[in-house]
Amino acid sequence: MSDATTSRFVSRLTRETLALVLAGGRGSRLKHLTLWRAKPATPFGGKYRIIDFPLSNCINSGIRRVCILTQYKAHSLIQHIQRGWGFLRGEFGEFVELLPAQQRIDEASWYKGTADAVYQNLDIIRNHMPEFVLILAGDHIYKMDYGPMLAHHVETKADVTVGSIEAPRERAREFGVITINDRDQITEFQEKPEHPMGLPGRENTTLVSMGIYVFNTEFLCQRLMDDAENAHSSHDFSKDILPGLLNHYRVVAYPFRDVQTKTQSYWRDVGTVDAFWETNMEMVDIDPDLNLYDQNWPIWTYQDQAPPAKFVFDDDGRRGMAVDSMVADGCIVSGGYVNHSLLFPRVQVHSYVYLRDAVVLPDVDIGRYCRLRKVIIDRGCIIPPGTVIGENAEEDARHFYRTEQGVVLVTREMLGQERQHIR
Repeated sequence: MSDATTSRFVSRLTRETLALVLAGGRGSRLKHLTLWRAKPATPFGGKYRIIDFPLSNCINSGIRRVCILTQYKAHSLIQHIQRGWGFLRGEFGEFVELLPAQQRIDEASWYKGTADAVYQNLDIIRNHMPEFVLILAGDHIYKMDYGPMLAHHVETKADVTVGSIEAPRERAREFGVITINDRDQITEFQEKPEHPMGLPGRENTTLVSMGIYVFNTEFLCQRLMDDAENAHSSHDFSKDILPGLLNHYRVVAYPFRDVQTKTQSYWRDVGTVDAFWETNMEMVDIDPDLNLYDQNWPIWTYQDQAPPAKFVFDDDGRRGMAVDSMVADGCIVSGGYVNHSLLFPRVQVHSYVYLRDAVVLPDVDIGRYCRLRKVIIDRGCIIPPGTVIGENAEEDARHFYRTEQGVVLVTREMLGQERQHIR
C-alpha cells in the first residue's frame, strides 16, 4: 500500500471516529491541587492544562469530533474548554462538546464509573453515528497520533484495541497490567495488581494500559448495556468491561512506540504530587523527551492575554535572572534568582529571592528574601517576605503538604489566606 493510499485510509478512519475524553475524575492523589478543580483542569507545563494534551492529540490526528465527559468540580474545566477550544467549525461537522453528568438514567445516577459515564451518554453517541469510538483519559501527558492506532484496530479485526506502554515493574501496580500472546492479543488484564508480572526475559518491566481504547461503536453499545444490567459490576472499563471480554472477543494491544525508531514513546500519568512535580521539571530540561516546541505537533490551549516576561535590576546580589527555566508571559523577575524552575503566567518574583526546582502556578507573588526549593506553589498564593521552604523537612511538614520524596505543596489555605476562585 502506497504512502498516499495509507494516508487516505487513516484519514477516513479518523473522520469516522468520535473521541470521548473521560474528564470527570477528582484525582485525589494530587491532594490539595484538586480540592477545587478536576484533575484534567490542573495547570501544567507553564501555560497549559492537562486536558490540552489529549485534546491536541485529537485535533492533530484529524479527529475533529470530541465529547468531554465531566463531573467533579468541573467549573474551571468547562471555562477553559469554552475559552480555548471553541475554534472548531460546527458547519463542517467539527466540535468539542461538553457532557456534564446529568442524571440521564434516573435521579440518583451520577457517573458510577468510567463505563457508566459512557453508558449514560449512549443516545448522544448514537446521534453522532460514528463507526469507531476512541475513549481517552483526560489526565495524561503525551503526544500521540491516534490514526495508526485506528488503522491497527481495523487491520487486526479487533473488537477492542487497548493502547499499551511499558512501565517499570515497581510502578506497574498503579495501572492496569496487560498480558499478551505473540499476536498482541490480550490474554489477561489485571487492574492495579499488588504483584504485577514482568515481561518474559525482562522481569523488571511490565506492559500496562494507557487508558486509551478503540471500540467498534455498536459493539461498545451492546457491551455497555450488558454491563449496566449487571448488579455486581462497578461499571468501570478496566475493572469490569475489558476483563469480561477476553475469553469471548478479540481484544488487541497497540504498543505506543515512535514510528521511526520503534522506541518507547513519552507518556506520563501525573496522578501524584511527586509525579506532577517531576513531569513539570522534565519540561525545563535542556533536551526534554516531550518537545513542547514541535511545530508539527502543537499543543493547543487558551492563550492568556498577558505582556511579555520581564527581568529587571542588574546589581550585585540583586539581579533579576532565570537560568535553566521556563518563564511564561506576564511574569516579572524583579531582582530575584530563578534556577531550574517553571513559572506560569503572571508570577512576580521580588528582590533577593532564591527559587530552585520550583513549579509556580499562575498569579503567585513571592516576597523579598524568600528561599524556596523543590516546591509547588498553587495559584494565587502570596508568599510572605522571608519565607523559607525546602530546607527544614519538619517545618515544611508542619505548615504545608510534604511528600515522601520531599516535594512541598503550598496553597492559599495553608498560608492562612482566603481562597480565591480556582481557575
